[in-house]
Amino acid sequence: MLTEPEITPDLIAAHGLKPDEYERVLALIGRTPTLTELGIFSAMWNEHCSYKSSKRWLRTLPTKGSRVIQGPGENAGVVDIGDGDCVVFKMESHNHPSYIEPYQGAATGVGGILRDVFTMGARPIAAMNALRFGAPDHPKTRHLVAGVVAGVGGYGNSFGVPTVGGEVNFHPRYNGNCLVNAFAAGLAKTDAIFYSKAEGVGLPVVYLGAKTGRDGVGGATMASAEFDETIEEKRPTVQVGDPFTEKCLLEACLELMATGAVIAIQDMGAAGLTCSAVEMGAKGDLGVELDLDAVPVREDRMTAYEMMLSESQERMLMVLRPDKRDEAEAIFRKWGLDFAVVGRTTDDLRFRVLWEGREVANLPIKDLGDAAPEYDRPWLEPAPAKILHATDIPEPADCGAALLALLGSPDIASRRWVFEQYDTLIQGNSLQTPGGDAGVVRVDGHPAKALAFSSDVTPRYCEADPYQGGMQAVAECWRNLTAVGAEPLAATDNLNFGNPEKPEIMGQFAKAVQGVGAACEALGFPIVSGNVSLYNETLGQAILPTPTIGGVGLIADRSRIARTDSLTAGDVLFLVGGDGSHLGASIFLRELCGREDGAPPPVSLADERRNGDFVRGLIRAGTVATCHDLSDGGLAVALAELCIASDTGAHIEAGDGPAHAILFGEDQGRYLVAVAPQDADAVVASAGTAGVPLRRLGVAGGDRLAVEGRLDLALADLTVAHERWFPDYMAGEFVEPAAAAE
Repeated sequence: MLTEPEITPDLIAAHGLKPDEYERVLALIGRTPTLTELGIFSAMWNEHCSYKSSKRWLRTLPTKGSRVIQGPGENAGVVDIGDGDCVVFKMESHNHPSYIEPYQGAATGVGGILRDVFTMGARPIAAMNALRFGAPDHPKTRHLVAGVVAGVGGYGNSFGVPTVGGEVNFHPRYNGNCLVNAFAAGLAKTDAIFYSKAEGVGLPVVYLGAKTGRDGVGGATMASAEFDETIEEKRPTVQVGDPFTEKCLLEACLELMATGAVIAIQDMGAAGLTCSAVEMGAKGDLGVELDLDAVPVREDRMTAYEMMLSESQERMLMVLRPDKRDEAEAIFRKWGLDFAVVGRTTDDLRFRVLWEGREVANLPIKDLGDAAPEYDRPWLEPAPAKILHATDIPEPADCGAALLALLGSPDIASRRWVFEQYDTLIQGNSLQTPGGDAGVVRVDGHPAKALAFSSDVTPRYCEADPYQGGMQAVAECWRNLTAVGAEPLAATDNLNFGNPEKPEIMGQFAKAVQGVGAACEALGFPIVSGNVSLYNETLGQAILPTPTIGGVGLIADRSRIARTDSLTAGDVLFLVGGDGSHLGASIFLRELCGREDGAPPPVSLADERRNGDFVRGLIRAGTVATCHDLSDGGLAVALAELCIASDTGAHIEAGDGPAHAILFGEDQGRYLVAVAPQDADAVVASAGTAGVPLRRLGVAGGDRLAVEGRLDLALADLTVAHERWFPDYMAGEFVEPAAAAE
């Protein structure tokens, strides 16, 4: 029999518990905890599981709406899409594991978010990922990009879910801490959604899926701490994934759910057996007793501590109707998966863990969650960024050269190298794949319906002004869904920040959440699920504040969808929302002037709503089939992307104002739309009626993009500039883009 180690201050600190938090543990249980109990408290009270620094702010977010069936608090959010169907979706981070072990870190991030969705009874239909890496010239960046992209594709492709969208960005502030935010969505029937709340006393608690190993032990605690020089020692805390086992687990779970056997079900994600068992019991006001001798293991001599904290993948915990046990076991055996009764529900609100015939944990189950520390951490109001005027920034001598440089810069260049490694068409329902404003997937079995998905945030805006940056992340996601003709339904968030114990970082978080909330409220775009990832720092250097927003929209008639690759010669191009004027915190300023200063473009939520509703109306009426929202790089980059995607040029009138502001200003709430010539006058009239700023830009056609008096470039040159950066970089041929506007 193993001897229990002494619970020392060093051991407590190694478990991520502060001295005052440990004193709270002692007060709750009235004695010194066992090592297993210390591990359980460590798992349940770390930042990743308890949200102890963020709860106070998350409660301020709008989470309800006429279509919302389930908001935050479950494995995923659920939103009604009519006809008895619902969409189930969530976004989660796997940042720290992906930096330590990029392939497995990213792969298990995809696996975990897929389980969150099918645990609710939904079949996954779409995935996205939002990736942030360090400076391209940092020695580790290329290695991380290659590993993460391979991991995302390796898991998603093998599991059989299309990757329909996402983001990839680079900045030196991610040098020591990349971000991997994974999104998944699935379809379910509104009368067949499964929850994690256990109900009934004396019912079997069943372990399902793959065997438990030592991979991922302490993963959630690792994810709740900064990185330091001991980072390589954390490699064993990264999980190892098996997408083929997960595919079997999906099919077995959905088959079992159809039998009526399932009372409650919970994915074994962060903190494994511990978190899943505690959450199921506590939500149902029940106790849980586990017998670890019944847990299927794949390694010899595993301790109770290791079994309770392992984050081995492809596992579920379920409360089952006793009369359905044999039927349930037969289903899981058929799919080649483990099925084991490992415990029972009780009426005493205790969490008991038995191992080798003795009790190694006996804790108050509600207090493991409800009594977790909750902090209203001190925070500093971020200093306002200086407002820059176009006249403060030199105009480029050659606007054409400036556009080519931007198109070939790391944050604007085509992501084709990335998304061609993903299966974007599997399941046969993808109507729009990565490269446009939003991914679109038809609703299988429905004659007209489709769903749109987008993921967005501009971290440099959030760094300059977290409130405006938070609003802009929501507004751009809402705009991208609108740009394909979708009604934005709801959103999920992934709030990535540095160390919340630093008041300046907590200030970024607080203001960003306020901005997100304000935009969601104004745009009718509630947050129904999400994740907070804090302590994204290495040796005291925090990432850029990165509140990623993943959104879902509904298209009632999929014959009326707008695209970015459908521009046709003779089409009349319009700019919705006014000419550009704002260059502060812009990609132009950073890439061509070597500066990262200035306030970001302000977001007018009223203008966003008005302009977006106008554009969506044109798409739904069949008047607009080509649309692109304006974001990084402003009008010039949006025009170039539209022309490249459609292999069609355009001749554009310049507009009044400084050339660089007109071409590269990143003013918000704007769209490019193209209409047939016979519809142009009607569009102008309807914009006037709606009070929407509209400028007729010019006509599509030819093989050049020309803006009168400003630039004239061959479409072939634009395409080469846009397409070559990523493959050249990954081949080791990266050349730093021009850093000055000359």
